[in-house]
Amino acid sequence: MTELSFLAAPGMSAGFIAETRPRAHGAGIDPYEYDRVTAPIDSLLQWPDACRAAALDHRARAERAAERGRVRTAGQHHRLAARWFHLAALLPDPDRERAAAVAAEADRSMGAALALLEPRARRIAGEGYAGWLRLPQPPDAVRASDAAGGRFPLVVLVPGMDSSKEEFHGPADALLARGVAVLAVDGPGQGVLATGPALGPDHRHAIGRALDHALAVAAELPAMPSAGPSAMLSAGPGAGAEAAGGMIDPGRIAVLGLSLGGYLAAAVAAHDPRVRAAALVSGPYRLDWDGVVPFVTATLARRCGDASAARAFVEQLDLAALAPRLRGLPVLLVEGGADRIPGVTNADALTADLPDVELLHVPYGNHLLGNALPDWLPDLADWLAETLEARA
Repeated sequence: MTELSFLAAPGMSAGFIAETRPRAHGAGIDPYEYDRVTAPIDSLLQWPDACRAAALDHRARAERAAERGRVRTAGQHHRLAARWFHLAALLPDPDRERAAAVAAEADRSMGAALALLEPRARRIAGEGYAGWLRLPQPPDAVRASDAAGGRFPLVVLVPGMDSSKEEFHGPADALLARGVAVLAVDGPGQGVLATGPALGPDHRHAIGRALDHALAVAAELPAMPSAGPSAMLSAGPGAGAEAAGGMIDPGRIAVLGLSLGGYLAAAVAAHDPRVRAAALVSGPYRLDWDGVVPFVTATLARRCGDASAARAFVEQLDLAALAPRLRGLPVLLVEGGADRIPGVTNADALTADLPDVELLHVPYGNHLLGNALPDWLPDLADWLAETLEARA
């Protein structure tokens, strides 16, 4: 059984709350609300229930707004509920049933938000994956669609060790605003699948199946009208929904990985010829099992099935081994200079193996750079949109 006594260690809650604050901000949580919700917590064992209570409050607000016909407000509160449910699942929770329940609730709330705010979104699920396929909304559906007969490029967003498809709203929204479709995917051991199939080296195969599924959905539906986004606006919501999947251009696909998702995304890019570019944010180059903190080993043990499987996964995690397969592929690394997790070698070491890789370094950025969003997020979204546009 995984050792979790550190969760109740003196001072652990204060440190975790402070470290998670920028990450919560990056996920779209108002920092002042975050402070109000976390202020009463004096043990990390209280974290899941505190975050879940905040999520339920937003869900109740969403339901009240919907009753009054306030669709946008309802959708925004459902999105916030999804974010808080996701935060509730960050810990290696001793209560496995509670952990599974909050991940399922995050998925449910995100579905409710998208149904109201982005009715052309699709949920896909299959063996070892569950994802949200989101498409640019008019009038943002402008530039990239015209480059390939009315179809959009696609970025597959890969979360990390304790992340999920419900966390990274910022990168997804930035890409959608630039005319890029987004497929955010939970793979084995992540998000709604955290208590199901184990995280491990077969993750890339699950992401490949998710991509197959998304492209199959795309193939069944017609492309955007040749007149472009204005035609979709005049055609009404029903016509927009019918045209959704055909907007995806299978020749312009990239991956975006965040934290451990950086390595997982690189593995997909290295082995799937459909991937034309990769962006890695705060990804690891290597991990040292004996050097990482208990929070990481406990979380990996939960997500991989047990400590033995987690150690085996960590020991084969090496971006240098993937480098030969990544040569010739456009790669962007986003790194924070204040990102110093014990036992983790940051991915900027990959520049020694891939001299042509582009590095966006923010000296004061922490892990996932939630404390420096303006310094990298717009550039990341531009780089992905422009790189895929050049592949048209």
